[in-house]
Amino acid sequence: MDTSTIEPGFASPVFGSQDTFRRILDAYAYVGRPQTLVPAATAVGPLDPATVSVCLTLADFETPIWLDPRSNLTSVRNYLGFHCRAPVVDGPERSAFAIVADPMAMPRLQKFCLGSELEPQASTTIVVQVPSFTGGLLAQWRGPGIQHEISAAIEGLPSWFWEDWQLNQADYPIGVDVLFTSGNAVIALPRSISVEI
Repeated sequence: MDTSTIEPGFASPVFGSQDTFRRILDAYAYVGRPQTLVPAATAVGPLDPATVSVCLTLADFETPIWLDPRSNLTSVRNYLGFHCRAPVVDGPERSAFAIVADPMAMPRLQKFCLGSELEPQASTTIVVQVPSFTGGLLAQWRGPGIQHEISAAIEGLPSWFWEDWQLNQADYPIGVDVLFTSGNAVIALPRSISVEI
């Protein structure tokens, strides 16, 4: 691997990953509310700074990652291999972590690892990079972390996404979790949240 062409990670790896981790926790605690990641890593190939920052913070050598065709580039694979030591797997069903840079072409949610009754934590966390957190279908989110309900309009999702999400949520405690990223911000969608369009 030619490391001279690999983009740097956080300017301050310890403080950058600690701050990003805290903000990701806030995203799960305050579901549906965007959390801005500052400082964020630089973009890598088609991946936004928030997507890269999430990878730097959550991925390691024990985190098999699946990359969708848009993100499955040599530059991205080398970056993740160098900074995270994360193995890249061929199938979404084998991943602990998945990066989706082209949501319109992403696999159906049931194609990812859903975990099991004994090991629900073994499911895939899908990082879905979207154009923005506004402009999509208006949806009502309800569940833990939301006092009453919250409205969200995630842009750029395939037409089947929310139907698949309802099936995913119905299988709780198994199922995938989603982190939406856009620019420097993230929104968490845990499997415990029900969504109505």
